[in-house]
Order: sequence, then C-alpha cells, then structure tokens
Amino acid sequence: MGKQVTIAHKNIQLEGVLQKKTSQKAVIICHPHPLYGGDMDNPVVMTIADSFFQAGFTTLRFNFRGTGNSTGTFDDGNGEQEDIRAVISWLAETGYPEIHLAGYSFGARMNALVVSKGCDIKDHIMVSPPVGFMSFDDIKTMSSTGFIVTGADDEIAPPDLIQHHINRWQIDVQYEVIENCDHFYSGCLPKLKTLLAAYLL
Repeated sequence: MGKQVTIAHKNIQLEGVLQKKTSQKAVIICHPHPLYGGDMDNPVVMTIADSFFQAGFTTLRFNFRGTGNSTGTFDDGNGEQEDIRAVISWLAETGYPEIHLAGYSFGARMNALVVSKGCDIKDHIMVSPPVGFMSFDDIKTMSSTGFIVTGADDEIAPPDLIQHHINRWQIDVQYEVIENCDHFYSGCLPKLKTLLAAYLL
C-alpha cells in the first residue's frame, strides 16, 4: 500500500506515497496535468510505480502543488519543477543515493525540464511525453534519458514527433511504440508494464 509522506518545500506541503524496498534504488513518478484531472493515483502512474516496485525499487508518487492534499496552487509548470527538485532532495536526504525519474504526460514534460537544466539522477523515463500538446522545443538536451514509450494512436504524444525530438537531442534511448494504444493506455496497461519490466531487468 505504501506510506503516506509529506514533503515540505518553502511554503508548500506536498503529499506523497512512499513504498519501500530494501535496495537503495528509488524512483519518483510524476503525474499527468492537474487541470485535466491528473494526480498520483492515475492508473498509468500506478502501473509505472508497480513496475518499478516489482523490479526492486522504492517508489515515490506525489501530487504536484494544488493537487489532492498538496498545498498551493497550479503554477503553469514553474512551481511544479520546484516540486520535483524538492522531492529529489528529500529522497536523497532520506537515504537513497540512486534516484530515477519517471513521468507520464504532463509529468514527463515537467521531468524533462528538470533533467534538461541539470539534476542528480541515475535514469529518466518518459511515458507519452505530450509533444503534440505542449512544445518541447525549449528542451535542448536530454541526458540521462534511457526509455521513452508512447501509443501508436496517441495524438497528444504522437510517435513521429517524439522521434523528431529524439533525433534532435541525439540521445541513445530505448524507444517503444505500442500498437492500438491511445494516450490513456486504454486496454494497454499490461503491455506498458511488460515493456517497463523488460527495460528495468
């Protein structure tokens, strides 16, 4: 089930769920757009967390500011980047030297911004980065990114446009496209879990 945690950052209190494993590997999973109903209990977020947990990782899901019981208000992606950095720092101080970042949709966009500006993480995974909905042109570099996945029928994260950015970033990344899959992974969560499990082996 995991343990409810509160991560304090300046005047913001972020609610999260920490599910511990005995290894020192941990992953932070960031949720889709809060203005469209996204939160840490989203089914795709839960699937990502389950995949990492079964692979031996401690997992931390959290709600961005203004979502669920996290205080503050939505900050159009600016404060949300601060939230991610605060959670990385908190997890490192809690005793996890190897931290991975994973995000779905808006969460992938926020993580990409943080990674592109430099942060101390081991690996970065993007699930359906919303390149068809939000511009990624401002992201010039994406080091540490090991895995990207989207659906063949995903209009918010279209495969061709993601490939364009991968080429632009010049990164050696495992890129998977799930056939007959939309942005919400309707009926495709088992396939997503299988791909993540194989990558995390």
